[in-house]
Amino acid sequence: MDKSPVMNPRLRSLFLRIAVAALFFFDSLYGRAASPSRPNIILILADDLGWTDLACYGSDFYETPQIDRLAREGMRFRQAYSACTVCSPTRAALLTGQYPARLHLTDWIPGLPPENPKLLVPDWTKYLPLQEITLARVLKSAGYATASIGKWHLGNEEVYPEKHGFDLNIAGSSAPAPPSYFSPYRIATLPDGPKGEYLTDRLGDEALRFIEQHRDKPFFFYFPHFAVHTPIQAKEALVEKYRAKRRPGQKQTNAVYAAMLESLDAAVGRVRRKLEELKLADRTVVVFASDNGGRVPTTSNLPLRVGKGSCYEGGTRVPLIVHWPGVTTPGSVCDTPVISMDLYRTFLEIAGVPDAAGHAVDGGNLVSLLRQTGSLERDALFWHYPHYQHYQLGGTTPYSAIRAGDFKLIEFHDDRRVELYNLREDISEQRNLAARMPDQVEALRARLHAWRTEVGAQMPARNPHYDPSKPEHDPSTRNKKAAATDSARRRQLNF
Repeated sequence: MDKSPVMNPRLRSLFLRIAVAALFFFDSLYGRAASPSRPNIILILADDLGWTDLACYGSDFYETPQIDRLAREGMRFRQAYSACTVCSPTRAALLTGQYPARLHLTDWIPGLPPENPKLLVPDWTKYLPLQEITLARVLKSAGYATASIGKWHLGNEEVYPEKHGFDLNIAGSSAPAPPSYFSPYRIATLPDGPKGEYLTDRLGDEALRFIEQHRDKPFFFYFPHFAVHTPIQAKEALVEKYRAKRRPGQKQTNAVYAAMLESLDAAVGRVRRKLEELKLADRTVVVFASDNGGRVPTTSNLPLRVGKGSCYEGGTRVPLIVHWPGVTTPGSVCDTPVISMDLYRTFLEIAGVPDAAGHAVDGGNLVSLLRQTGSLERDALFWHYPHYQHYQLGGTTPYSAIRAGDFKLIEFHDDRRVELYNLREDISEQRNLAARMPDQVEALRARLHAWRTEVGAQMPARNPHYDPSKPEHDPSTRNKKAAATDSARRRQLNF
């Protein structure tokens, strides 16, 4: 489906070049050397990593010393959220600064509706359109080298990373997951390595190569790992280590998942050591985040309710760590609610680069929080998911949600029912306050509806063929999801 751009793409590009040229002019006028003084930016994105999957976020089973070190030296956000409960929308939101609802890119690509739904999902956009302004495009126009190494999952080769402002694309394709974490990977955009080479390690090798080659100019490096998404595969020696570590009473006990996470952690450490070796660490901002909550039962997100694919906190509350040398106070913690899109404006301010003219940005700017000099001028976050997630444990039917202050309201589209939770008092979302607080419900619902109108959110429609005598979804839907994923992998091999 084609989207009408906010502005003609050529005019956008022209305005962007004018804005960047003006910035360079004033830098020169006031005696600043623009490019060398600009920090490098590295965004490391884990896939399906839960809020409590890191030791620094409370895990007593998984070992993540390198990411824990990043938290000790930077700022850890305790109330960070992904833009969506599944991956593709969050990735689009990160790169554009826009809510998935505004982009009309609201589900994992290509999605999987049930057989007999009460509601029909809207005709949503199953790729990131070329007219969208991305972080890579803006930073590249300002002289940054740009690279995407890892998972893309925002459309086929017509809209691959190199079409969205990235100079380099390694391993990025339309596929949601690798056919294998061990070579041969069968990833069209990544040559196979020696038999048995581990994918997370290989992506780390590619990352070090990019940093080495661009050590003399500012770079924006988007590092979206496939880990810890399925298939759950890891190096056997690490798996054995965690099998031996299991103890009664642990909430997280998946040894293979733990081994995958240790390899991911090691890749983070390798990147940071390379920065130190090249004397780039003091001028490189490193950010670590996840694209949605952890997949249940692969991991446990307790005390959060369920996980990936859910409208509850386990589906969208995620780790977020920012290390900005000389700015973030070591070991600092932030409890302000933030969301994926906030990184867009934050990165542009860190780089000293203006956004493109006419580009609507929904995210806020985290710089005052990182500096601990002010607050974020925003009191509500929103989600809109007009889709079904019956194949995820604890999944959801189409919904919208708002978090304002301590309160979170969820509105389900099939019957307009609502649930209201006080997250400060009830982080596990076990006590629905909707019946006891009707005034709060109506106030939040009105704000939610107004926001949907503002961003042009697509709404599901009644299904005239819905048969109430039959289940809304087939219990074998999980197998159909697996079949759809396999089909996507096969298509990938033909690119």
